[in-house]
Amino acid sequence: MLEKYDMAPAFEALDQNRRRVRLADFRRRRNVVLYFYPKDNTPGCTVEAGEFSALRDEFASADTEVLGISRDSWQSHQAFVARHGLTITLLSDPAGVICERYGVWQAKAKNGQQKMGIVRSTFLIDRDGRLVDVEYGVSPDGHAAQMLEQARQCCWR
Repeated sequence: MLEKYDMAPAFEALDQNRRRVRLADFRRRRNVVLYFYPKDNTPGCTVEAGEFSALRDEFASADTEVLGISRDSWQSHQAFVARHGLTITLLSDPAGVICERYGVWQAKAKNGQQKMGIVRSTFLIDRDGRLVDVEYGVSPDGHAAQMLEQARQCCWR
């Protein structure tokens, strides 16, 4: 798993509009909140995406871009955004390559069985590409506000 002060692994993925987004696009320009979530249109994921969307302008004021990522397709993300009026960018990682790089693809126990899945996790990446906050196993409720406070405290110019 990644730790605070590690360099953030590079990535490239399609967003909900089928545009290619790379971590390098934000280098020296903006901080990035990169949050991983299990699945579009599930209760916790909808809460989390809604809260990040509601705070989008405040994140922008803190020079911070919010990117959500799951293994869902860009088409699924597009429908998720439209259905819930989301205003953040959602990235598609169908092969799980980025999930593996960030250490969020882990064994999870459900109903007494082990299966692999995304552990809800968030990474705050500064303009230099360094991880300034690493959180594995987060709860969706109130998480966006906590990350906004982190972005304001550690990454403000």
